[in-house]
Order: sequence, then structure tokens, then C-alpha cells
Amino acid sequence: MQNDLNSDSTPDLDACQDTIQYRFRDPELLESALKHASGVSHRLASNERMEFLGDAILGMVVCEQLYLEYPDYLEGEMTKVKSVVVSRDTCARVCEKIGLHEYLMLGKGMAADPRIPRSVIAAAFESLIAAIYLDSGMESAREFILKHIEAEIAEAASSESGGNYKSQLQQFAQREHGVTPGYQLLDEKGPDHSKCFKVAAFVAQQRFEPAWGKSKKESEQRAAHNAISELNDEPVPYPSDAPMPPDLEP
Repeated sequence: MQNDLNSDSTPDLDACQDTIQYRFRDPELLESALKHASGVSHRLASNERMEFLGDAILGMVVCEQLYLEYPDYLEGEMTKVKSVVVSRDTCARVCEKIGLHEYLMLGKGMAADPRIPRSVIAAAFESLIAAIYLDSGMESAREFILKHIEAEIAEAASSESGGNYKSQLQQFAQREHGVTPGYQLLDEKGPDHSKCFKVAAFVAQQRFEPAWGKSKKESEQRAAHNAISELNDEPVPYPSDAPMPPDLEP
């Protein structure tokens, strides 16, 4: 529920700080982050400039997290995950989850509508990020962002990596064993211009069913798929007991 606020009223900043679980050295920064353009006499007094800065900080932190935590993701995969995590819907949902929307300073017309536009709510979250950055620096902003966004990153990455079995195996290996999976080239066949490769994935001391592929990258992806299947007690999709699958014969 939105507080019935307008340009002549100020939210309870102490209560807001309790809600978001961050104490400002300069509470005026928080107040600025809560001011929507509809509730101020001039747009320069609104949170639009903070929104601009917060959007950039959020994007950087999400990109950094993806780069560090998902080393097997290609640029396109990271871009897709980032676009979901920094989207208006995600920012608005996180803003509502932490209760920040209850303290927005809106003009009388907008305050009279029980439905706050998602864009307004999302902008408030980005403005808050900027306010925390200006208040106590990048590390505090990063901690706040990851506290509320890390689960969103994992969920988006999980959806994106539905066919990226190397990423799934990496997440398993790091979660269960604190190690990175390895890939061992066991065999290769065919002429130089049309080679096929047999690769096995292993985690710690466990080696999984090898797989053939038309490139080392494809072989590793298939080997990881085999590993995921074995871990789930499912039949492996690329058995290597035959000399070479027919579709891979050079």
C-alpha cells in the first residue's frame, strides 16, 4: 500500500531506514531518493538523476557478479541474464519486497491512485542504490544490491542455463565440493578439417561417462550433460560405448 503522500509531506525516514535495513549517515539522500517527479515543483528536485546513477551501479554490480560466478557463460548468455535482473519488473518486485514503495513521495494525483506504476517503483529502487552509494561508497552499494538481487541472478541464470550443462555442472561442483569441474580429452578421430573429440567430465575424484562431439566445446557440453544425467540417476544422453555415434562419423 502506498502512503498518501504529496509534495508537502515527508515520509518517516527512520521507519524507512528500519524497513530497508540500512542507516544513512545523511538521511537527506534517502529523502531525495523517494521524491518522484510528480511530487516536486521541479524535476531537478526529483529522484530522476539518482535513478540514472543507480541504474549504472546496479548494472555494473550484476555484470561483475555474472563474470565472477558464472565463468562458463558466454557474453550473450550473461547479457540475457543481466537484462532480466536489471529489468523494470525485477527492480519493482525487489522494491516491493523490501517495502520501499510504502515511503515514496508522490504528487496528489498519483497518490490518489492505489496502483503505483511499475516504472515508478523500479526507479525508486535504483534511486535508493544511488543514495547508498553516495552515502557510504561502492562497497556498501554492492552489499545492498547483492543482498536483494543475488537470488534474482541465480534464478535468471538457472532459466538461461537450461541447455548449458557445463554451467549446471559448475554450480553443482562448487556447491557440493568447492571445486571446479575438469574435462579430459580421451580420444580424437578424423582428418584435421573434420575431427571429432571424446571428452569426459570429472568432479573431484569422480569421472563421468564420456561423450563424442564435433568440437572440443561441443564434446565438453555433452560430457557435462552426461554428468548431470548420472548425478540425477538418469540414462546418459550421449553414451560412448560405441566407437563413435553415427552422426559424428567424419
